[in-house]
Amino acid sequence: MNTIECIKTRRSIRSYNDKKVDRELLKEIVEAASFAPSWKNTQVTRYIIIDDAALKNRIAEECCSSSHNGGIIQNAPVLVVTTMIRSRSGYERDGSFSTPKEKGWQMYDCGVAGQTFCLAAHEKGLSTLIMGIYDEDKITKILEIPENQEVCALIAVGYTDEIPAAPKRKTVDDLITFR
Repeated sequence: MNTIECIKTRRSIRSYNDKKVDRELLKEIVEAASFAPSWKNTQVTRYIIIDDAALKNRIAEECCSSSHNGGIIQNAPVLVVTTMIRSRSGYERDGSFSTPKEKGWQMYDCGVAGQTFCLAAHEKGLSTLIMGIYDEDKITKILEIPENQEVCALIAVGYTDEIPAAPKRKTVDDLITFR
């Protein structure tokens, strides 16, 4: 699959079959995602791979109870919790900000890495969904995430039996401005 085809055919999938996802395949995907660009090559993104059903269910029930995401997490064979190292991306060595985006730059880097993860997963035949509605404090506590990291996003991963059509996209003329 070429890059443009991968981008255009990747979908956000909310329903998965029960086929198990091999851990070695997940390692290959994370290895590919490690090539995502980051601020001064800080590589702040970390991946917590959860394939234990009891732990996934606990996160779904305790951290996503008020959203549709809980059911998606329970249905997916794997949940990936992306975290980012605090105070590195967008910062100088003395701790000052390098950019007016201040600490927001680390979220940008983690987002680029997350999408790179999803594209690599798609190329390998897996489906994904990036989720942003969850109780960060509870997930942090349950997973014992170190104080120097914070949760960026949750990514459901698995195999699906149906691929939906692409949703309508804005036209290039709606998206682009030349000056």
